[in-house]
Parts: sequence; structure tokens; C-alpha cells
Amino acid sequence: MAIPKDVYADLVTEGEELDQIVANLTPAQWSLPTPAPGWTIAHQIGHLASVARLAMAAAAAPEAFKEQAAKATGDFDAAVNAMLQPYLASPPDQLLARWRADRTAASQALAALPPSQIVPWLARPLPAGILASAGIMELFAHGQDIADAVGARREYTDRIWHLTSFAVRTWDFGYIARGLKAPETEFRFELISPSGERWEFGPADSPQRVTGPALDFCLLTTRRRHRDDLALVATGDEADYWMNIAQCYRGSPGEGRSPGQFSASGATGAH
Repeated sequence: MAIPKDVYADLVTEGEELDQIVANLTPAQWSLPTPAPGWTIAHQIGHLASVARLAMAAAAAPEAFKEQAAKATGDFDAAVNAMLQPYLASPPDQLLARWRADRTAASQALAALPPSQIVPWLARPLPAGILASAGIMELFAHGQDIADAVGARREYTDRIWHLTSFAVRTWDFGYIARGLKAPETEFRFELISPSGERWEFGPADSPQRVTGPALDFCLLTTRRRHRDDLALVATGDEADYWMNIAQCYRGSPGEGRSPGQFSASGATGAH
């Protein structure tokens, strides 16, 4: 199974590719609504900037990060919204500059650490390399909202392995977000990468399995497409139920997307 090895470099590249879409927007386009209810493109970029700033603190100033994270122990979604507000006060050109500065600082702080070094984070402590994968997840999810809002087509490469493995690692978040107990049976995931590689996770003999394109798996677990519009197949009742609640991020699930809301995934595969 060939996989990308440098998560830090891939985090930078993913940020640069989304930047290419955002940099060409007019000031008016920053106010366009995105598929996330109530969020404009400015909200999406402000959120990415605030998360990058948190990641920088987690990597470079863990004690200061813990103080910030303590504020999110109650209403997590309210805390996320509070972090976003200062960014929304900036006009588009300044917001873009702030996002660039914050994501650069986060990438540099993470890259200074061994990928296996444990750092604090919102849901639970995790290795720095996994936090970088979470950053790629954020860029994927919110970048998809931006692309959908402006009609841009995104090209995905096998760099989405980092998000795929992160979504497998956090497979229980959908249950946690709904106050449910996750099943004890470990799932099997058999996925095909944009380049045609086969990615496998979990025990080969598990009766609960999900198979299909890795890109669709990423769209499902970030809740950017409805399962009915994806070429994923669930085997087993528990896996089938999981497909309805899958999410790889902390916090409320949100409304998700409706069946048929998009005519295509918005991706063209590898390049």
C-alpha cells in the first residue's frame, strides 16, 4: 500500500491549492453563502485561520493552548464561533493575509516536531503528525464548501490518505457527537485512492465493512456529501448505520448535505 509519507509537506501543499481558489475571488464573492448554513466564504476562511492558530499554539506553546482549550469544554460549537468572530471583522484582503500567516505559522510549528510527538488538542492529545492530518481534513472540508459556492472543481491526489487515515482513527466521533455508544466490533475499510492504490484499514475478517473510493469516504466523513450520492458500499448492519452518522470532526454534526444536492463530487481525481 503506497502512501504519502510527509504529512507536513502535504499540509502546506493542500493550503496552497485552496489559496489559489480564494486568491482570485472578488471582495463581493467573500460574502457568498456556502453549503454550510449561515456561513459565507469569509466564515470558512476565518474558521480555517482560527483552527490554524490553535494548531500553532498546540505545537509551539502547549500550556497556553490548554488554557484556550479549557474554554471549549462546555459548549464546543459556541467556542468555535467565538474564535471565528475576530476574523470576520477584517475585510477580505486582510482576512486572506491573516489566514496565510496563521497557516504558515501552524505548518512551521508542527514541522519542528517529530510526527510521533504527542501534543494537546481539543478532543484528546494526539501525535503532531496526526494533528497535521486534522489540518488537511479542515482544508478538505471547508475548501469543498468554498469550491461548491463558487463552482470551482478541485483535483485530489493521494494526499487525501492523511484525511482517510484520520477519519478511520476518529470513526467513533459520529457516535460521540450523538451521545451513542460505539459498537465493539472493529470495522474494515477497503478504499481505492485517486491514483488507483488500494488502502486497507481494520481486520480483514470483520463482518462490518465499508468499501469504495477513498475520495467518497472523505466526502462522507466530513459530511460534505450525502451517502446516497457516493459510491460507497456498507456491509453489515452496524456499518450501514455508521454511514448515516459518520463524521471525523468534533462538535455537532450539523445538517450535512441532502441527497442529490450536488450533481458530482466536485473532484476530478489525481493530477
